[in-house]
Amino acid sequence: MRVLLVEDDEMIGQSLKQALGANGWSVDWVKDGLLAQSALGDGGYACVLLDLGLPKRDGIEVLRKARSLGDHTPVLVLTARDGIDDRITGLDIGADDYLVKPYEFRELLARMRAVIRRRDGSAHSVIGGTGVQLDLTTREVLVQGERSQLSAREFALLHALLERPGAILSRDQLESRIYGWGEEVSSNAVDVLIHGMRRKLGADTIRNVRGLGWRIAATATPAASAEGTAS
Repeated sequence: MRVLLVEDDEMIGQSLKQALGANGWSVDWVKDGLLAQSALGDGGYACVLLDLGLPKRDGIEVLRKARSLGDHTPVLVLTARDGIDDRITGLDIGADDYLVKPYEFRELLARMRAVIRRRDGSAHSVIGGTGVQLDLTTREVLVQGERSQLSAREFALLHALLERPGAILSRDQLESRIYGWGEEVSSNAVDVLIHGMRRKLGADTIRNVRGLGWRIAATATPAASAEGTAS
């Protein structure tokens, strides 16, 4: 999944980008508030890691602007500002969580998973229906209770589809959830991923709606049959 990292400190930013990448995240990193605001406008992020003390525009202003425009992307504030007033302000204007530097990386990952679960409307780490489920903690797919490990891109693809069961997602929408800036994306990259996922989930689980995109049925099961224009 893609995450937007907003951090002006070069050392912290490089370290976080490397660690998140090693844990399967696709990271877009910006170093000032104006670039953060522009990146948020492009959308496609599972969550945002937002520093507050930013050049050009403070993180609080970035967050306030995003929420005023109706952007509901989960935002986890990462900052050295540990005063209670700062925390209250950040939470009141729309931050989903607040983590004070320095912090343990494992805790950061756990809080990222938590804010994404809440965005998906679930208090649990597993999303999806009775046939196909996704474990956000282990990054495994469960098909009729049987677990299989997913690659980072397979996980991002399935998460995008399962968080909106029944909705058709276009190629552009899926690419924006899977790939970060600067990553080379071949014209059939999504097709190759879906082909591999169908081998794990069942041929009819991810359905192609010709000319529009792909979807997982709201009551997806591996045995489901194709309908209408889906194949």
